[in-house]
Amino acid sequence: MLVAVHPPEPSSELAEALLLAGVETIPVADQPQADDWTVAVFDLIDEPAAGLRMARGLVEDLGVSVLVVLDRNQTGLLKDATFVADFVIGPPDPIELRTRLARLVRGEPTGEVIGFKDLELNTATYQATVIGRPVDLTYMEYELLRFFIGNQGRVWSREQLLSKVWGYDYFGGARTVDVHVRRLRSKLGEERASWITTVRSVGYRFG
Repeated sequence: MLVAVHPPEPSSELAEALLLAGVETIPVADQPQADDWTVAVFDLIDEPAAGLRMARGLVEDLGVSVLVVLDRNQTGLLKDATFVADFVIGPPDPIELRTRLARLVRGEPTGEVIGFKDLELNTATYQATVIGRPVDLTYMEYELLRFFIGNQGRVWSREQLLSKVWGYDYFGGARTVDVHVRRLRSKLGEERASWITTVRSVGYRFG
């Protein structure tokens, strides 16, 4: 995956996340290579106004999908920036960054709300709410919960969950799944913890 990036020398956090995500980058300013990529990453944390102006021009002139990196208190910048295809909160998680970039490359929609009973997940903002109240989830807790909601009723072994949610290149043990399930149950609360059922000697079932 070849991705354009701005600024040409990104922050150490973004550069490291892109490296760990397995993404090859090229500076946005290197226009002769523009035909080789379809996605650009703009780090807006330090210079949001200038970055958004350049990103808008890139989208309008070349039809490139733009993902931006923001601080949590900068999300209001996107209210009128409808040309931005997706965003991540910095410092970006490499797994989240890779997932979101891959969706843009494939042209998949980035905004959708899915839910179960009074729980809702916004796949564009990675926000989770219960009865409209936010639930503070880590990226992998969110991804595990999203997988459960999309695959209700059947039993998944820990190994299957590691493969489906964490990916084939993840080398953690099955205990990783147990830890995340325990945290999810705690964050969902006592009334909803039973949504995730432990199937002895097998794994977990949702719903």
